[in-house]
Amino acid sequence: MAGIIDTIIAALNWRNALDIAIVTFVFYKAIMLIRGTRAEQLVKGLAVLLIATVVSRQLQLFALYWILDRFMTLGIVAIPIVFQPELRRALETLGRGKLFARSSQPFSDIDFDRMLDELIKAVQVLVKKRIGALIVLERDTGLNEFIETGISIDGQVSAELLINIFFPRSPLHDGAAIVRGNRVAAAGCFLPLTENPNLSKELGTRHRAALGISEQSDAVCIVVSEETGSVSLAHNGKLTRFLDEKTLRQMITKLCKPQPNMLNIWQWRLNMK
Repeated sequence: MAGIIDTIIAALNWRNALDIAIVTFVFYKAIMLIRGTRAEQLVKGLAVLLIATVVSRQLQLFALYWILDRFMTLGIVAIPIVFQPELRRALETLGRGKLFARSSQPFSDIDFDRMLDELIKAVQVLVKKRIGALIVLERDTGLNEFIETGISIDGQVSAELLINIFFPRSPLHDGAAIVRGNRVAAAGCFLPLTENPNLSKELGTRHRAALGISEQSDAVCIVVSEETGSVSLAHNGKLTRFLDEKTLRQMITKLCKPQPNMLNIWQWRLNMK
């Protein structure tokens, strides 16, 4: 008995434990990645087909097994096509990891505070006048492919500029304004809509577009509802609604404010000596 226990303990060494932990984490992240998307239903369908294939083989239902087996073989080839959006999101999430983080920030703390003040002022006016708006704050993931769908502006962020962009009947009010650093890169931009089938039907195109771009990038999106005047923020495929000024400022600061760069701090200390 002692020999069996020693064998089990020897088998469960730290390498095996690490291997199991990594595989468990990968499966968990994969489940969280497809949760709430159309891929979730596709995975359930594949699981049903896999179970039916195993059962038909065990019951020696050869005709049914032959059909399911060929279908599963075809499915393996089709998986990269069917799950293309999810695979893209997974690779982008991996690429946005700390290992690949940018070594420099797009703008300084002073520029960020000034940009945030102007952004909050614009949102307050838009809410008061019930003007719908969709503002995208670019972070690490580049949004050039979406910027190219709109009208280039490259103007410094100001409350007046943002209000004029989204003013009713203006040529650019229907699209999204994309902010890069402390400048409005473009307006009237077209964004992908979310594929989440579980959203409330009361959410309009702006909210779905905000969720869509946040699913495909690490961008932060501010939405002002034209119907209710409420403010929402979308990030990482999640939508936080009915935000007040204080909460909105805190969330944007937490997600977008430049973090101290250790290399710059070290250079500053050397210069001080």
